[in-house]
Amino acid sequence: MQFRQQALSKLQSSEDIDLPVRLARPRGWIALAVSLVVMALATGWAVTGAVSDTLEGPGILTHGQGSYVLQSPVAGQVTAVLAKEGSLLPAGTPLLRVRTARGETSVRTLAAGRLTGLDTAIGSVLGAGSDVASVERVRHADDPLTATLYLPAERGASVPRGAVVNLSVQSAPAGTYGTLRGRVLATGRTATSRRQVAAFLGSDDLAREFTRDGPPVAVQVRLDRSSGTPSGYAWSSPHGPPFHLTSMTPATGTVQLAARHPIDWLLP
Repeated sequence: MQFRQQALSKLQSSEDIDLPVRLARPRGWIALAVSLVVMALATGWAVTGAVSDTLEGPGILTHGQGSYVLQSPVAGQVTAVLAKEGSLLPAGTPLLRVRTARGETSVRTLAAGRLTGLDTAIGSVLGAGSDVASVERVRHADDPLTATLYLPAERGASVPRGAVVNLSVQSAPAGTYGTLRGRVLATGRTATSRRQVAAFLGSDDLAREFTRDGPPVAVQVRLDRSSGTPSGYAWSSPHGPPFHLTSMTPATGTVQLAARHPIDWLLP
């Protein structure tokens, strides 16, 4: 009770009426000023600053003409394999010799290219229409490589021609050799089905991998050439890997999209 009475008497006293009221301490004014400066800087950066936007997706190195699956036109037993994987074959080259009910016949390539996969062996029994080989279309042995990326359809179709691309190649780890450099050559405007991917690459397994998250958009990437590297292509490191790159090598590409102002993400 004693403290309560002292408090009441203090309130009833008129001695402090003429003293100024302190609205904020100096420390509070400093904190407020700092907050206002930070907000002003953040607003200025959101309006004038730029943040690079990227899009990443899996892909593969090819010679750009696609591949095809060679099928046996006859039923019979394979008696000879006439070519090795990796061989560059002209159109119409005999690939297999097959014994049929009417005698021996040859299975020939449909178009010139490199034999990338052989799905049969001597002694195998084939049915008419059986897949026997995968052939990558190549006009010349020194045709340059390109990369085909399979990007999410919701953003991939907007990738502009000429956009910078950095590729991590499976056979050349980026941590050791850096990334392969390139630019977007062409972008598909519609999503690609699994069947279309398989027809282009000549591989159902790759088509299944590239379409597992839904139909993607195919983006063709031209690789930057360089005479100063063993591979003949430009890398983020001075020399890149000490070997040549081969087609059908898996890669992961990061596409550098146009820079955007941070405020663009906030405004509708």
